[in-house]
Amino acid sequence: MIISVNKSPTNPAQGQLRLPQATLRCALGRGGISANKFEGDGATPRGMWRLQEILYRPDRVNRPVSRLKISPIAPDDGWCDAVGDRNYNRHVRLPYRTSAEQLWRQDNIYDIIVILSHNRRPRVQNRGSAVFMHLAREAYTPTAGCIALCERDLVRLLRWAKPDQRLAIA
Repeated sequence: MIISVNKSPTNPAQGQLRLPQATLRCALGRGGISANKFEGDGATPRGMWRLQEILYRPDRVNRPVSRLKISPIAPDDGWCDAVGDRNYNRHVRLPYRTSAEQLWRQDNIYDIIVILSHNRRPRVQNRGSAVFMHLAREAYTPTAGCIALCERDLVRLLRWAKPDQRLAIA
């Protein structure tokens, strides 16, 4: 079964994620959905992506229940977003020699992260990095290109998801 994400007709940074048994509210990138994703555009990439792995912050949330691979994060975990770097769009340890997004954040949006297959194999420089599914801010404000759900809904989705679950963003 495929999970689908569609943007709202009235707000391109808001959307609905459809599971077989429910429709869930989600936040999308401030640039809406784009078929031509590039680094820093704020868009959520259109396409079919796999749910690859779950990362979670063990000091704040319980280990999610899922059939997907699950790993805890630590304060030195980051994700390289430096175009041209050999580790672009990969998990890295901080401090990192070039630009990398910190996964251990003060806010809670990365307390649960689902790594999506967007721009993973093959990795293409400047086609977007750190495109995740993660926790939404209180008012479902736009993301930098990710898909964000409330904790209850993300936990529900992860309980249901199978390894290499596909996500269609249209």
